[in-house]
Amino acid sequence: MPVKIRLQRHGKKGKPYYWIVAADARAKRDGKYLEKLGAYNPNTNPATIDLNVDGAVTWLENGAQPTDTAKAILSYKGVLLKKHLKGGVTKGALTEEQAEAKFTAWLEEKEGKVGAKTDGLAKVEAEAKAKAFEAEKAANEARIAAAAPVVEEAPAEEASNEEEE
Repeated sequence: MPVKIRLQRHGKKGKPYYWIVAADARAKRDGKYLEKLGAYNPNTNPATIDLNVDGAVTWLENGAQPTDTAKAILSYKGVLLKKHLKGGVTKGALTEEQAEAKFTAWLEEKEGKVGAKTDGLAKVEAEAKAKAFEAEKAANEARIAAAAPVVEEAPAEEASNEEEE
């Protein structure tokens, strides 16, 4: 029974939401699965990924093959790195503490990159809102100026001419 780690589509039309599952390769895309490992939401920026890292490593060690997209997601979350470090511990190249320290350092670096992207997106959004507010403010001032009653100068001049005579 070959096992694959793949995505199972949920959500409505145009708004996909995926479960990351370990399933028999012969099962339908959205059919039976052996274990749900996490969820992937590509609708947010950056994409939201909730994943059971230890469960995914266990399935990979037992021979499960990830699909291309699932492999990219597992790599992004550090599952493949953790499997690699675990193999080094098994061979005696690393101790458990060293492997855990390397994985933790990698996670912190990754969180920093994702946080920087999120901050950058928030800054761009704030600038766009400020620019839109200024444009709206200018349009409102122009509309108010155009709607203000126009005082005719001619009657005022005639009144001053009449006073002079």
